[in-house]
Amino acid sequence: MRMENINKIHAPLDSSKKSVYPKIVDKHNRSFNYLRLAVNEYCNLRCIYCMPEEGLPLRNKNELLSTKEIKKLIKISEQLGVTKIRFTGGEPLLRKDISELVKYAVNLNGIKSVNLTTNGILLNKYLEDLQLAGLSGINISLDTLRSDRFIKITRRNNLREVLDNIQLAIKSNIPSIKINVVAMRDFNHDELIDFVNLTVENDITVRFIELMPFDSHQIWKTGKFYKSKDILKDIQEKSNEIKLIDGSNTEYYALQIQGAKGKVAIIPSYTRSLCGKCNRIRITADGKLLNCLYSEDGFNLKTIIQNGGSDEELRSIILKSFLNKYKDGWLAQNNSQNQRESMSQIGG
Repeated sequence: MRMENINKIHAPLDSSKKSVYPKIVDKHNRSFNYLRLAVNEYCNLRCIYCMPEEGLPLRNKNELLSTKEIKKLIKISEQLGVTKIRFTGGEPLLRKDISELVKYAVNLNGIKSVNLTTNGILLNKYLEDLQLAGLSGINISLDTLRSDRFIKITRRNNLREVLDNIQLAIKSNIPSIKINVVAMRDFNHDELIDFVNLTVENDITVRFIELMPFDSHQIWKTGKFYKSKDILKDIQEKSNEIKLIDGSNTEYYALQIQGAKGKVAIIPSYTRSLCGKCNRIRITADGKLLNCLYSEDGFNLKTIIQNGGSDEELRSIILKSFLNKYKDGWLAQNNSQNQRESMSQIGG
């Protein structure tokens, strides 16, 4: 139902036009067609694995990418073969032009999928506009179904709003609805089956994601890390009805209860079993180009734009950056000079 309706508002793709620009590839023969673009660093939650309760020093608005700059980088990425875009943050729905940015990306000939990751709190305010703009999919971050734990994780009391907005999203015409669950041992590990059961009657994907620690203020050293293999083992032990199925590139493990409308996926984001299939380009909210989630080294594209750099110069920098990408995230992290203060600085 959702797919039929969304096709009416998506711009038709002109497959007859071939790009005159080279594609983004690295020396390990990987190609990159998926742009993850952080549109801000602001968030209305304070999740314990993302930032300290008091928040972090935020950049001035003029230090972050403007609407015009974001559109330029989307267009250049499309020219270089990007076909999928995900808007992240911070919380992208705190940016008032988010629907405009979605619509712009959707209307580019080469872009086949435009998605957004959100904590879901403001989704009811923007859902209709996002739907009309042609949004392909929404990932909603939710780590617990219990109110007391939600408060402990996010330091806010908004679980009811998130659950209500998930139902609104499921009933919408947006084709893909996913729930991202950061799985943590001795915190929400006993809710795995509760989340799995959401897929029985709902056409959604529940994705269990490994905790990704980046710095000392996070909870990495508390023993809560939960390996993807252990997540899989625990789910299989608790449910005889769930079976392994084929998943996408990022869905290292995909499972489904027989007869269920939705499915489950497990993402080994820290143990990094996916590096060999990496196809992602990351641009931070202040315009830094990152060729790996675990690398702090990158070119600031916003600075280049502000200094009058041409589109050709930007294309050249992106191509060179990815040509020299490390083989995996371990090498990237070991060769990085700095530590991040927050996942909100990368866009997840």
